[in-house]
Amino acid sequence: MHRRTLLTGATAIGTSALAGGFAAGGPASAGTGGTWRAGLARLHDAMAARVARGELVGMVYVVAHRGRLHVDTIGTLTLGGDDPMRRGTPFRIASLTKPVIAAATMMLVEDGRLALDEPVDRLLPELAGRRVLTRIDAPLDQTVPAERPITVEDLLTFRMGHGIIFEPSFQPPYPIITTATALQLAMDQPDPRTPLDPDEWIRRFGTLPLMYQPGQRWQYNTGSLVLGVLIARAAGVPLGEFLRRRVFRPLGMRTTGFTLSRGDAARLPGLYMADPETGELRPQPGSPPSEWTRPPAFPSGAAGLASTVDDYLAFTRFLLNGGVHHGRRLLSAESVRRMTTNHLTPQQLAEAGIFPAAGRGWGYGMAVTVRPDDISGPGRYGWEGGYGTTWFTDPHRDLIGIALTQTVDFIFNGASEEFQRLASAAAGPR
Repeated sequence: MHRRTLLTGATAIGTSALAGGFAAGGPASAGTGGTWRAGLARLHDAMAARVARGELVGMVYVVAHRGRLHVDTIGTLTLGGDDPMRRGTPFRIASLTKPVIAAATMMLVEDGRLALDEPVDRLLPELAGRRVLTRIDAPLDQTVPAERPITVEDLLTFRMGHGIIFEPSFQPPYPIITTATALQLAMDQPDPRTPLDPDEWIRRFGTLPLMYQPGQRWQYNTGSLVLGVLIARAAGVPLGEFLRRRVFRPLGMRTTGFTLSRGDAARLPGLYMADPETGELRPQPGSPPSEWTRPPAFPSGAAGLASTVDDYLAFTRFLLNGGVHHGRRLLSAESVRRMTTNHLTPQQLAEAGIFPAAGRGWGYGMAVTVRPDDISGPGRYGWEGGYGTTWFTDPHRDLIGIALTQTVDFIFNGASEEFQRLASAAAGPR
């Protein structure tokens, strides 16, 4: 996967946190067991080494396993700066927004306001009467009728017939791509944001044909953008308000949203990406803190949220607990099962090449492993964010790992995979 796909030395500073508070002086953790402590020490050393080598600026990560909780902070907010990463540091989580949107959709399904198999035309009439390109690079007037309407489940499984194109290059200059750009739809990177409000965005998107027949292929990103508009219409309130009422407040996610307070926005880390020629990290101009202090015109269900490691841990634990948070059921176990189960056919899996690793399928808004690898057996679920974030849950081992950085290369230079592998190893034998 190209580094642009999900976008848009330093001295290591290490601290760790127990379940009840911080423990100064290195990666000590709650619980006992030599494997756990030694494994977490290896994880800390590996991530700190990457910061020291200038591959990362800083990070906050958590590993939770069967009642044990380990939080570590390494590095600084800015390259060469003095302010350290802290447990409460907010991050732009980019595509880690997608699983949250999927959960919100399933809440509306359980409310009876949506149905998985219903056409989206009822609430999104702009998408009625779809036409489909005869080939991906065809002029926009070379189309055939869609064989069926787009359904809610098509959006969740990214099989709606539209999405980011990766080959032969990232978003090649096909008419379907260049026209979407001219319409200011912002179909791929989180920043710069579209200036359009949700109604105008969906109206303009509805003037485009689909790339493929609904249900035919897996294609990244667009499904979550459309879901954001659909959720707001089904709920009768703006997307951000629905998420606050049904997800963030019930889960205690106090620093998660499409906007941040001025104080929280000021604590956003700098955003960095390696220079392709020198390999040195360079600050990126997009997504400045000031942008996060005002509501976006279009709250992106694909990549628009900011969050903290504890907030996102609450969300992932809610899924691991089958939709229950602190004894209160927020989502049915069946809905969580559908979210975390692969829905792609073997042919769709082969065509998707779900990045950045093979052996993964797609549930609702997240990847699901379909064969064993060096991290876990089948059934591990989670996803990555293009600004340098990753999350995985191994439900068979009651294991969660979340790593938040703002270095884009984290998910391309092997650091994300190393984090997941070492976090999994710390939990002991599979």
